[in-house]
Amino acid sequence: MVRGEFLRFSSSITGLVGAFLSVSILGACGSDGQSTKENEEPSTMDALRELSPAVLPAPPPDVTNGYAEDSSAARFGQRLFFEPRFAGRLLDGDNDGSENALGAEGDTGKVACAGCHLPESGFSDTRSLHQQISLAAAWGIRRAPSLLDVGQSHLLMWDGRRDGFYNQVFGVLESEAEANSSRLFVAYQTRALHRTEYEAIFGPMPDFSDETRFPPLTAAETGCSRISSDSKCIEAKRGMPGDGAEYDSLSEADQHAVTDVVANLGKALGAYQRLLSCGQGRFDAWVAGDESALTESEKAGAELFVGKARCSECHSGPFLSDEQFHNVGLKPETVATVFLDEGDEGAAKGLAAAQQDELNSKGTFSDGDDGRLPEELGSELLGAFRTPRLRCASIRPSYMHTGHVRTLEDVVAFFNRGGDPFGYPGTNELTPLGLTPEERADLVAFLRTLDGPGPAAELLQAP
Repeated sequence: MVRGEFLRFSSSITGLVGAFLSVSILGACGSDGQSTKENEEPSTMDALRELSPAVLPAPPPDVTNGYAEDSSAARFGQRLFFEPRFAGRLLDGDNDGSENALGAEGDTGKVACAGCHLPESGFSDTRSLHQQISLAAAWGIRRAPSLLDVGQSHLLMWDGRRDGFYNQVFGVLESEAEANSSRLFVAYQTRALHRTEYEAIFGPMPDFSDETRFPPLTAAETGCSRISSDSKCIEAKRGMPGDGAEYDSLSEADQHAVTDVVANLGKALGAYQRLLSCGQGRFDAWVAGDESALTESEKAGAELFVGKARCSECHSGPFLSDEQFHNVGLKPETVATVFLDEGDEGAAKGLAAAQQDELNSKGTFSDGDDGRLPEELGSELLGAFRTPRLRCASIRPSYMHTGHVRTLEDVVAFFNRGGDPFGYPGTNELTPLGLTPEERADLVAFLRTLDGPGPAAELLQAP
């Protein structure tokens, strides 16, 4: 979430400053103190129209994914999104079989994408206890972001660690905190459970049932078997590179075949996720000419967003994100009772890892390279995190990458004070805003007008 300098509409944006919200009024008020579109400065409405085109643009082309616009791939991806049988064992003892967990410790086949990105909750996690960070096989350390309009992003995750949906899936499947599985086991399961649908889209797959080529691996054996108190695996994870076991024993050609199957699953998932959008709301109706769509407070908040507090410098464009990474001086606090994400280097570490990743968009599993991965990384990326999109933001259960900020009011207060004075890596881009209590309330009111209808109902469940 980002806050920035005043956006001047006759020139390019200068001096990026922050993440999520903050704002100001441009002084466009009528004689009665109430603002309307008729008496606003032209530049104010020009700025607001930049945020609200008549029709929201479709996701940009994804050259890394040759199946991004394939409807059959999207339908398959939708099925995969709700598929828990790729997952290995639940590891954390907090998996107690309650409604806040996906099962009981030791259970297998319980984690699906939909377990932490709940469709009925705007594809955010409202299941895990405290609704801050997520409990899957174990506890993650960052808040699971909403997936609405994620197709607008080329660099994924809070820190840019992944540069394509086809490689992002490996992080989920092979994380001991998420699915706790492996590419080898997932390839086996794909053939066993989804072979017909897979092959209709991607062509023939290897015979993973041939134990002379592909050593057997069960759900109870795949991935990690033991974690430390900070949810890190304390031994080699089986079924993936470096396991010293099943995967490493494969020939290079068979390793490539296994990885290719999982990359194709990621491409199908990407095709599905490109269909998930918040849609337009009351703010858009107002910009289009419906004066009754917003209250006077909400209109004032819209002016603030593009004015005094300069939110739109970083929360720019139709989805209110510049898709960049910013350090806003966020000092983490304890979440889910015991977890504290101290010293997180953010995009400085995430993008560096993406550059070195053999699965990145420059590699053989990508269908194309559009230069999305930066060649050089500056010092400003230390402690920087991606600018969240703000459409449908009000329905999220918590905010910031840590999840410790609980309400929009708290978010606005954070940016109003200019972030925290210490306790985070890198250099804070924020400065205090000096918003009055009334202005802060107006800004929050405006943010609630960005809620749209969400995806079509048929996209919210397994096909």
